[in-house]
Amino acid sequence: MASKLNDSHNNGDGVELKKVTPSGEAAAAISSNGGGGTNSVVDIGEHYYVQRSDETWHPAEVIQSRKNDGHHEYYVHYEGFNRRLDEWVTGERFDLGQRIADRTRHKEPATHLLTDLSDGTDRKITRNQKRKHDEINHVQKTYEEMDPTTAALEKEHEAITKVKYIDKIQIGKYEIDAWYFSPYPEEYGKQSKLWICEYCLKYMRLEKSFRYHQSQCTWRHPPGKEIYRRGTLSLYEVDGKDSKIYCQNLCLLAKLFLDHKTLYFDVEPFLFYILTEVDRYGCHLVGYFSKEKESPDGNNVACILTLPPFQRKGYGKFLIAFSYELSKVEGVVGSPEKPLSDLGKLSYRSYWTWVLLEILRDFRGTLSIKDLSHMTSIAQGDIINTLQTLNMVKYWKGQHVICVTPKLVEEHMKSSSYKRPPISIDVSCLKWSPPKRSAKLMKKY
Repeated sequence: MASKLNDSHNNGDGVELKKVTPSGEAAAAISSNGGGGTNSVVDIGEHYYVQRSDETWHPAEVIQSRKNDGHHEYYVHYEGFNRRLDEWVTGERFDLGQRIADRTRHKEPATHLLTDLSDGTDRKITRNQKRKHDEINHVQKTYEEMDPTTAALEKEHEAITKVKYIDKIQIGKYEIDAWYFSPYPEEYGKQSKLWICEYCLKYMRLEKSFRYHQSQCTWRHPPGKEIYRRGTLSLYEVDGKDSKIYCQNLCLLAKLFLDHKTLYFDVEPFLFYILTEVDRYGCHLVGYFSKEKESPDGNNVACILTLPPFQRKGYGKFLIAFSYELSKVEGVVGSPEKPLSDLGKLSYRSYWTWVLLEILRDFRGTLSIKDLSHMTSIAQGDIINTLQTLNMVKYWKGQHVICVTPKLVEEHMKSSSYKRPPISIDVSCLKWSPPKRSAKLMKKY
């Protein structure tokens, strides 16, 4: 989550942003419109200072407008922040006295050293340090920072998914803010709130429909086969071919919280692994990952998500670890499908770091990248990238060579990059046999 603005702040583009309050004239103009404003006052495509929910003011672009309960609302994107923070706001949150010129036409040329004011200092940081900072804080790259092909795809993706109409969902006992656009059917996708059954994932527009459905729905767990149960955690394998509607609804739900995943309504080629918390009422959806039944690229995860109420509790790492346990049973090497979401990158990098440091701490003798891949089912490329960030691999005579000392391993295990997963997997509780796969797609060690 992006940090709050103080009196001054740097948005990652070297532009200082000052905290402002609406001028009296602007406030009066907004007030005279009943707090809603009109399109003649707030213009689509223009940039204004907008008050965020934390009461700070930040430059934002107006993307779209709508009427909601008789009031005008405006969909805004805050410059320099992840699109998950885009939101519908009413007119009184605009400073109409300070319209801002389009910054994309006035970007300063990048320099080798950049100023980072996020911690209140004038530290000079390198490009690599800025990249790591932006990754941790989920700062999006500008189109200028991307290669031409990626930039073109990003622009197309943004055009399709630019406006998020669904603000919230109610699923089980949780009301959750939606992060991104999801292509629900139009009569549902333009609702500000959807009601979703946590068991069968049926979605509804009205609370009364939801309450009636609750009294009638007989589902208490995902369809498919339970393949893991330990304590209150249960995991089901669901075949997209056998439970098509359920899996499509799961994908629509997940897209509300994932920006860069293309939503495929053809779910038949996929298996879905649904993680739940079990109590006397049933199995409550926590998260899931999906994977292709046969992946030519050797991916063991296509999409992975932990619902927001369950994040930062170890469930994401559990799902990642579980995907690799399945790969071990299959006797294959796996890697997640790219691109990963920003949170996905952090979770995978943390998991890979933990796994590799655990092995390197106790191992004595010679160890190759291939050996590590064989032991962990992690793809060699992912291992190399992780070890490079830890400064534990060198490129020598045409190949990558692991270079570690006990002291270096110990230093990393004391650092913030080393995090033991809070929830471990008991493989004795896994009741699963791999499905049959085409011989040409089997990737042996």
